Amino acid sequence: MNPKSHLRLALSITGVALAALGQPSKLCADTFQPLNTPASTEHHQGKLVWADLFTSDPEGATKFYCDLLGWTATTVDQKGKPYTVFSNDGRPVAGLAPHSAASAKHLSKWIGYLAVDDINVSVAAAQKDGAVVHAPVRKFPDRGHQAIIGDIEGVPVGLLQSSSGDSADTEPRTGDWNWFEIYVRSPKSVANFYKDALNYDVTEDNRGNTKNEYMLASGGLNRGGIAQVPDGDDVRPSWLGVIRVTDLDLMLTRVAGLGGTVLVQPRSVEFGSRFAIILDPTGGTVGLVQYLDDANPANAKTP
Repeated sequence: MNPKSHLRLALSITGVALAALGQPSKLCADTFQPLNTPASTEHHQGKLVWADLFTSDPEGATKFYCDLLGWTATTVDQKGKPYTVFSNDGRPVAGLAPHSAASAKHLSKWIGYLAVDDINVSVAAAQKDGAVVHAPVRKFPDRGHQAIIGDIEGVPVGLLQSSSGDSADTEPRTGDWNWFEIYVRSPKSVANFYKDALNYDVTEDNRGNTKNEYMLASGGLNRGGIAQVPDGDDVRPSWLGVIRVTDLDLMLTRVAGLGGTVLVQPRSVEFGSRFAIILDPTGGTVGLVQYLDDANPANAKTP
């Protein structure tokens, strides 16, 4: 199967109906952990700072990601429902929420959260530009304010105004999120949406051998990319979070041993990095990237 077919499969699997996601507003407010301890005074609009996995197999997903990435998991009770916090080297990086009983047959899905300085302003701007609000702004003590919107092509994206600030814009550690991709039918229109609604700086990606058509940047640093979704009625616009790893080949060997699947085999991409897409045993997809000679696109200054 060629790379395009692999990618079509990966995106098709991630295209789960939003109704299956569950509602973050149902979570108990007093159980969240601060994103940064001690609190930071830094704020980086547009940075990927969190992701939630919605799944019908919490135990399977927890085992997979902890064994693969070395994350640790703590499960807390939220109004009688479990919510798992994944930590990387002691710092919270992601969460896991079980699907509701009505959505139990749906595959797992990751949703990333982008940092915003003022969540009410960002949600209002997104709505003005055509977004739909799926989970309204809610305040969670120690976490901050968060919401989930659907962009103009229906891709669900979280917004998070952290009460403990954002992490420093330094080289992300192994096991951290540091990049995202949005695959859509009209990259130019979607890029303009993110520019207007979330104040990203948008540039065309005209370099060779790249799948990005537009780059999203803020604070002088590239944050993510927007690319054309592969053709096919079975493929929906989708979001993909990318996690940094030290040894991509070793990680992919572990994926198979843990019951996962490599959907897109390792390939060299921009800035000297190597990239792959994997499917966890519960149906969730993530990207894994290894930066060679510290060639991290997130640290590349924008023109």
